Amino acid sequence: MAARLVQRCCWRHLGAFISPASVPTSLLAPVGKMVTARALPFNSFHTSSLLSWADGFSVKEQLEESRNPEHKVIRELIETATTPQDLLQLGELHALNSNQASQVITQLSKLAVEKKLETRSIVQDQRFQQLISIMDSQISQVWNNTLVNVLRSLHSLGVESSRRELQSVEQEVLWRLRRLPFRQLVSLAEFLAQRQGRDSRLLAEVIKKLELRWTELEGTRSVVLLISRVGHMAPALMDRLEDKALELAEQFEPDDIRKVTLALAYQNRRCVPLLRALSYHLSQRHSELGLSILLDLIFAYGKLNFHQPQVFQKMANELQPQVAGMTPLEVTRCVRSFALLKWLSLPLFEAVAQYTLDNIKQLSVTQLCGLILSFARLNFQPSASEGFFSMVHEELQGELDSLEPHLLTDLVWSLCVLQQARAPYLQRVLAPEFQAQIQGDQSPRAQNLQLKLIHINTTAKLESPDYKGPFLPVEMLSATQQGGDRATLLQSSLREALAGVLGSQDHVRLDVRTNHGWHLDAEMVLDSENKPLPVKNFAAPHLLHSEGKKPLPPGAKRVALLRWEFADFSSRGRELLGRCALARRHLRAAGFLLVEVS
Repeated sequence: MAARLVQRCCWRHLGAFISPASVPTSLLAPVGKMVTARALPFNSFHTSSLLSWADGFSVKEQLEESRNPEHKVIRELIETATTPQDLLQLGELHALNSNQASQVITQLSKLAVEKKLETRSIVQDQRFQQLISIMDSQISQVWNNTLVNVLRSLHSLGVESSRRELQSVEQEVLWRLRRLPFRQLVSLAEFLAQRQGRDSRLLAEVIKKLELRWTELEGTRSVVLLISRVGHMAPALMDRLEDKALELAEQFEPDDIRKVTLALAYQNRRCVPLLRALSYHLSQRHSELGLSILLDLIFAYGKLNFHQPQVFQKMANELQPQVAGMTPLEVTRCVRSFALLKWLSLPLFEAVAQYTLDNIKQLSVTQLCGLILSFARLNFQPSASEGFFSMVHEELQGELDSLEPHLLTDLVWSLCVLQQARAPYLQRVLAPEFQAQIQGDQSPRAQNLQLKLIHINTTAKLESPDYKGPFLPVEMLSATQQGGDRATLLQSSLREALAGVLGSQDHVRLDVRTNHGWHLDAEMVLDSENKPLPVKNFAAPHLLHSEGKKPLPPGAKRVALLRWEFADFSSRGRELLGRCALARRHLRAAGFLLVEVS
């Protein structure tokens, strides 16, 4: 190591004594400044041509390159080679130095990628082994750009990471990190993130350098690349990148916006200022978006639960004419994303319903179930509802046994929301043998499944007069009767207001968990003149254990206060939720007068 450092210092000082007049004008540059290489493209390990040969490693080397005719010939041979054999023969015909050997390796990797060649034969060739040996013998003399390129190339060719020569290249890159241009650090970080991941020591050092030199960051390409490829490994750097992206948002192309929003979605980073800026420029500047961009954007918005009605309307308008040409996977993905966002575009969903009718045989059972679940989440009924569901029932016939319990429960629950649950569906999920499959599971997902089964059971009792059973046992209805969490500020204020209005705690029942699967904040009984009555004196069939036995007096009514936890959602939005619609139907069928608060 000491010998290498001394050798480098010697060449550095020697360069200071070279007469500037003897140096070609093209090579003159301020002291210590290195020529910045072109950034590598996103989706390839190689540029369309080799990076700049004169990467500014030292004045002496650049001078030697320009003056030595043989070096110029070798450079041209490397650049114009069209087959691996042409490149491998160079080592036999010419005495290559370490920098030239590295350039040959880089060009070999480039040809292998472009022509989709099998790399094993190249790596095992004795002439390739000789090139690696030449490169390694004087690794400190390899130029910066060439060194970074050969690191990428050795990995691309499949050289084992445990090989000493490859480790030597990585160590040399590590020593030179401070001298690499920022754009080269960005390219190196992208490559290492893809190839080696979080466990790479070199990547960790590159990220540290990026964090220290983040003020050098410029251009949308580098920002987008770092956010999408490296940001999830460096939270501190990601904070800086979000600020820079906000600054450059106006310059982003639609594909840049897609990459940034997807990266934020996968990292669960809900940066509201950045998302708002991207949404604004998306809706104002770009008139047409491609199908893949639209699908990715709506997915990202759905995952981040970020609402931008103007953008959603624009996307829905652009997606509607393209529905007929989509694949089943694209259609289900599109509808699911809008359902997660609780955004219903009637023309778009009508187009999806028609697509389902026209392509029912191309849809798998799972995809068909996904469409039904999405329709139910938004309480969407197609205009041709009868024909649509008739075909759906026909396709699902005989397929219920093939569905796993959670998907089957979600399907039947969705059909209950859409008022399309027939007896065979109800019998399948309310049967004791089906319940036995989920008993003992205390996971949140299993508890949600049990709650949906209770909703299905309520539909069977209150909305299906011809259904004769089976029903859920009492012990399963009591599984969701545990006490709730600590009261929220809204609940506490509501209880104080009720106590003041009703005059007595006997006139209200709080925190009511019904055997219909719905949680009421409060329950009251009012007589025909709307005066409160002691609620505990009367029979309560909606409870597992009723304290009173009396029937309600003539003209009396049972009032339920139902609080929806959608603080950022309008009343119109609540109308779109299938869960809300199902709760209303069930509670009204059970004799309640509903008062909804949010």
